[in-house]
Amino acid sequence: MVIEKKWKRWVYFYIPLTVFVIGTLFPFYWMLITAIRPDSELYRSWRAANNAPFWTLHPTLEHFQDLFAKTTFPHWLWNTFFIACASTAISLFCGLLAGYALGRLKFPMAGTLGTAIFVTYLVPPTLLFIPLANIIRAFQLGDTPWALILTYPTFLIPFCTWLLMAYFKTIPKELEECARIDGATRFGAMIRIIFPIAVPGILSAGIFAFTLSWNEFIYALVFLSSPEKKTVPVGVVSEMIRGDIYFWGQLMAGALLGSIPVAVVYSFFVEYYVTGLTGSVKG
Repeated sequence: MVIEKKWKRWVYFYIPLTVFVIGTLFPFYWMLITAIRPDSELYRSWRAANNAPFWTLHPTLEHFQDLFAKTTFPHWLWNTFFIACASTAISLFCGLLAGYALGRLKFPMAGTLGTAIFVTYLVPPTLLFIPLANIIRAFQLGDTPWALILTYPTFLIPFCTWLLMAYFKTIPKELEECARIDGATRFGAMIRIIFPIAVPGILSAGIFAFTLSWNEFIYALVFLSSPEKKTVPVGVVSEMIRGDIYFWGQLMAGALLGSIPVAVVYSFFVEYYVTGLTGSVKG
């Protein structure tokens, strides 16, 4: 019986978990090993006898130095951070108010309106590209960070609203009613009672919005053209690939550095993120 349990544990848990971890982390390992590999190894033929694609015996930081010296990567990093933070703040503010109203206030068509807001999130961003491009051109916002800061909320606000609306529904109404009986206004009860309880949901929505803004590619590719104003996803691809020439070392170094902030955010708030998602699903 003990041998059977051990066998099942390996088949149903350890082996699938090992395969999942290797499959998840291998892209990051490949980026790292390519970023620190010298050019003499990067462009060596796969048929060469001394070719070792999965490791290197001569690691170098040359590609990282070239990335910072020969490109405007620090500008890309700052642009991405600024745009992601600004669009996340706008989306969270609007999503908080809309989610609270739809989740806790009683008014006609509240459920239908909540469903309609979530359906708008399902509209592919590529379909919104043409009308948004006309708006950006009319307000002369092209090639500025505001072109992205004002367009990203079009797909971030619907999801934040839906997520926070579901989370607000899980908070007992008695808490807010007790605060109202004690003399608090609805706005005061919302700020002092409901929002602190909803911190996991707010952080979950914020992490989701920040990640989408950080990795967004299509709008950033179209609305930004100057090299120093590009974001990391667009700058790495457009500046490190010239025709059919791929600068693999700098390309992987930029991709690796660009993925670190998102990984740091998730590592610090992963518990809140899971709690926010599971709480919203229950609602």
